[in-house]
Amino acid sequence: MDLVSEFERTWADPHNTAIDLPPVNVNQVLRDHYDVEGDLRYTRTNLWDMEIRKASAPDFYIPSAVKPGSAEKWPSDDPDVFTRASEQRLWGKPEEYGLIIEHVQLDHDKQSVYFIGAPDYTTPAGRHLVADTRQPLFHVEHWVEGEETEPVNRWRIVHVTEQPDQVMLDFFAEMGRNVYLRDFIEVHIREVLGRTITRK
Repeated sequence: MDLVSEFERTWADPHNTAIDLPPVNVNQVLRDHYDVEGDLRYTRTNLWDMEIRKASAPDFYIPSAVKPGSAEKWPSDDPDVFTRASEQRLWGKPEEYGLIIEHVQLDHDKQSVYFIGAPDYTTPAGRHLVADTRQPLFHVEHWVEGEETEPVNRWRIVHVTEQPDQVMLDFFAEMGRNVYLRDFIEVHIREVLGRTITRK
């Protein structure tokens, strides 16, 4: 499967529920809403490093959404293409987790990562996994924009639906209004860069 083409095809289908979240200027949010140890200037290089790490370890970088210790990863012949599975909170029932299977592709030139949801997957060892069916399959693109000293975090998500789901649109619109950074950037600053970070 060409993961990039599959994402764009799904994104363009008007029956699906597509959400383009607002761009986030990381350093502006840090200045406005955080106390950070030292004179931290987060860079575009930092942001792309975080995206690469998060793609392989979603349970570490997204603890608010992915059950700790639940992530598994299976490589392909291409080191930038792999499949992962993890237990993730359901959008509509955040107190419950479901198995999410995703084929992943890193594009270092574009500094973009594509995640294509899959209904099932057979691991190289022969174990057959089946994704939770209590919510639609979804595909995600995370990417980096902006200057080296003013990086911008971007992401869009599309759910495979028969018609646009207003409840889903409202859920992500509310997420987009959150003034804080998503937890994966906080984790990266704290655990990789070694800085203490506190929300104001």
